[in-house]
Amino acid sequence: MNPIVTVQEAVTAFADFMEPTNAELDAIEQEMPIILADVDLLDAHIVTLDRTPTEVDERRIRRARRRALAARVALVNRAADASLPGGAA
Repeated sequence: MNPIVTVQEAVTAFADFMEPTNAELDAIEQEMPIILADVDLLDAHIVTLDRTPTEVDERRIRRARRRALAARVALVNRAADASLPGGAA
């Protein structure tokens, strides 16, 4: 029988290069409205998993879907504005 041996340092070591960089943290911060909107949409869907959706449930899902879409559009617009050089006419 062969024992299974783990390399403790490889499993538990956390070097500086494993931490997120400031640029990665900034990207997460910019995407946070999308993440939160997606969580709300998932919550709205989860509520209806074990029952037939009511009219209120359907409205909640539609509102959450619109918020998620609006958050994505806002992020794309911010990225497009940042990438345009000078004053675009």
